[in-house]
Amino acid sequence: MVRRGNNVAIGRDLTLRAGTTRRQFLTWSALVGALAFTPQLRPGTARAQSVVPPDYPFRLGVASGDPLPDSVVLWTRLATDPFAPQGGLTPGVVPVRWQIANDDRFADVAQEGVDLATEFDGWSLHIDVKGLDAGREYFYRFLVGPHSSPVGRTKTAPALGASLAQLDFAWASCQKWEDGFFGAHGDIASSNLDVVFFLGDYIYEYAIKDEGARAGEKRPESANRETMVLGDYRDRYAMYKADANLAAAHASAPWISTFDDHEVDNNWASQISQDTDDPREFLLRRADAFKAWWENTPVRGDLRPKGPEMKVYRRFGFGDLVDFSVLDTRQYRSDQAHGDGEHFQDGETADPSRTITGAEQEKWILDGFSSPSTWNFLAHQTVISDLAEGLDGNRTVGMDPWSGYEASRHRILDGARDRGATNVASIVGDIHRTIVSELRRDYQDQVSPVVGVEIATTSIASGKDGADVDSTGAAIAAGSPHVKYGNARRGYLRGRLTPSEWRSEVRVLGEVSRPGAAVRTATTVTVPEGRPEIQVR
Repeated sequence: MVRRGNNVAIGRDLTLRAGTTRRQFLTWSALVGALAFTPQLRPGTARAQSVVPPDYPFRLGVASGDPLPDSVVLWTRLATDPFAPQGGLTPGVVPVRWQIANDDRFADVAQEGVDLATEFDGWSLHIDVKGLDAGREYFYRFLVGPHSSPVGRTKTAPALGASLAQLDFAWASCQKWEDGFFGAHGDIASSNLDVVFFLGDYIYEYAIKDEGARAGEKRPESANRETMVLGDYRDRYAMYKADANLAAAHASAPWISTFDDHEVDNNWASQISQDTDDPREFLLRRADAFKAWWENTPVRGDLRPKGPEMKVYRRFGFGDLVDFSVLDTRQYRSDQAHGDGEHFQDGETADPSRTITGAEQEKWILDGFSSPSTWNFLAHQTVISDLAEGLDGNRTVGMDPWSGYEASRHRILDGARDRGATNVASIVGDIHRTIVSELRRDYQDQVSPVVGVEIATTSIASGKDGADVDSTGAAIAAGSPHVKYGNARRGYLRGRLTPSEWRSEVRVLGEVSRPGAAVRTATTVTVPEGRPEIQVR
């Protein structure tokens, strides 16, 4: 079985228009998409010769993702040196054999094939293995010449509608490499999970200073500057994936992933960068960032970006127990109200013409609430709940989360109510702290009924060591009665879902500034089926 890819590099010779501001919203997607897929604009073509790397090529590990009842994606990206240009590989075509088996010794191979890794896709492979048995554990590996990859464990989803007694899963986000070590991923790797959700900020785009927890560690030359072009983004992913704990977590279970802002540019909104970049130039950057995200994420080939556009919102069902709607709250959103930052809510934040999801995705989310599954989860980037840090006239909230897009929150939660969805849950990341809160239509008067529960995971490393309670957490606790628990240590959330309850362990580390720190359960949160009641113990 041989599959070929058709990657592109995008030129940057457009004439820029002077005087463009952040709030201008120009539609250049079609132009950039045409550039990206015009063959004569490619800088070169794949060399015809086959190349077998003499050195070990699996230094970025293996991964699987997007499990369906009959299919799962197997991923690897070849590199003999994660910190060298082009991953240390010679341009060309590398034949890669893959196997998926019923046992970890590969005595009973279920399927196998050969695919081609090329420089056009950064030597990444996305193998969509079909015809698998539902709800079954498998093992997989890749082989190049005499070299064999680490063995990965994966699992298909149960058949849709099949009775499912429990689902063990985790959700994580925000892993700024220079802020600390990825010990939380080591804990994920040892947890024998059915699936892991990664909800954004897999990399950070900033230039990395040689200081802090990882001072002196090897890094690519491009780490000295902010990522702006495809090669820099590829280097940044390679640097992250060289981390042994992250690689182990990827190999331990299938991942379902989405992106947030730092995979491109901090707090970007649709075609608008954080700064005053010309929108055309930003779309070129976004195209490169999307291409690198796709290359480095275990998702299917049909998610391959078309220039600066990539449809990543999608839904996964696990038997009759739960549907997870994985969202994209970056690509289709309106610009942040009041120029971003913290602000009080007003007519601008409540403007019904503003959206965080876009109209098409919003309709898709609402349609998902009609699912017959017991639980209905939204898996996405940042909090739906208001996290107010003051009361009365001093009350301010962030403009980047859903609190700056109140009409979107109204439409989604009203839609869940109207469709009779009784077990609505939101799992998110972004805010570098664990927050457990009630989902309400409105928060300023605290009289709107509770319609669901939201649990935000803290960061894997972003924000350095953190604390059980910090000044921001204390301010949120004082200004947000709907928040029932908070913790600002680093870590992740590990959950078990059954037909009768959703039970979540807040897994935290005392510090991420040194490797090998212990992971502990700070608290356990339980939500009963049929009632959005938060029990913390």
